[in-house]
Amino acid sequence: MSNALKPTLARLAVGETLSEDDAEHAFGLIMAGEATSAQIGGLLMAMRVRGETVAELTGAVRAMRARMLRIAAPRDAIDVCRTGGDGAGTLNISTAVSFVLAGLGVPVAKHGNRALSSRAGAADVLTALGVDVDVPLERLPVILDAAQCCFLFAPRHHAALRHAAVPRVELGTRTIFNLLGPMANPAGVRRQLIGVFDPRWAEPMAAALAGLGTEACWIVHGQGLDELTVAGESSVVELKEGEIRRRTVTPEEAGLPRAPLTAIRGGEAAANAAALIALLQGAAGPYRDTVLLNAAAALTVAGRVGELGEGVAEAARALDGGAALAAIEALRRESALLPAAH
Repeated sequence: MSNALKPTLARLAVGETLSEDDAEHAFGLIMAGEATSAQIGGLLMAMRVRGETVAELTGAVRAMRARMLRIAAPRDAIDVCRTGGDGAGTLNISTAVSFVLAGLGVPVAKHGNRALSSRAGAADVLTALGVDVDVPLERLPVILDAAQCCFLFAPRHHAALRHAAVPRVELGTRTIFNLLGPMANPAGVRRQLIGVFDPRWAEPMAAALAGLGTEACWIVHGQGLDELTVAGESSVVELKEGEIRRRTVTPEEAGLPRAPLTAIRGGEAAANAAALIALLQGAAGPYRDTVLLNAAAALTVAGRVGELGEGVAEAARALDGGAALAAIEALRRESALLPAAH
């Protein structure tokens, strides 16, 4: 048993907070396998009960980024992801948005996982669509270049998190780890649209990302969803050029009608995959409108449009003209190709 984490636990036990460097060191010990399950659980719960700070969040992300398997990506690449944990069981929105963006020539390094708190995560739906989420890592930059999108399967890039897996499951409650994944994209993207399960975490996450070099980001929450919604008003924390500001977004602002959350309720991976294909083939309705709204936000973050209405029009063009459907076909084709012989 290692004693390296014990001094940090003693500090947390009396209510102290950690500096960025202290947090990076502590989470580095966890990810190196030098802490016991009891120690990891104690650290996570001490932070959770007291409330994690921006410095602790930043340091933990730095530790995670230092140990992840990276891939090369264009400087203008973007990620569209979510924390998960909203429990809403909706159709896959950020995955669909990725194909809309790719169809418009915005490179998307989509970071995601299998279902943890939902019925069908991005990896589950992509697999149902015939996309290989376990392609050789060296193929990923090639796929991104050819298809304008690729999928970064989180467990492959963040193997060091396995050391915290057991205590996280045994705790059975939200911890700082639920916030780290979207902040540690293996392609090192500088622009992101992140959906968060609880809006109170949006500003701390934006502050941490600002300190870590993110150029532009929207962190969003809509009516209980870790997405923008057409069911009502959504909250947004925007990071741009080092400045952080809060705003709200309504579907009317983007020229879209309202619809209840029940209209985009999803199911298992096969059903969600079928709905996604129908969307890309031109199906109308609340699912399309929700994807258009989130795609418009992503296009704003990417610097491709100046306001949401313009972004909705661009996203609709990608859907109606077949470019978004072509993007998923390209991803499926490229992920099936064998790596070149050496």
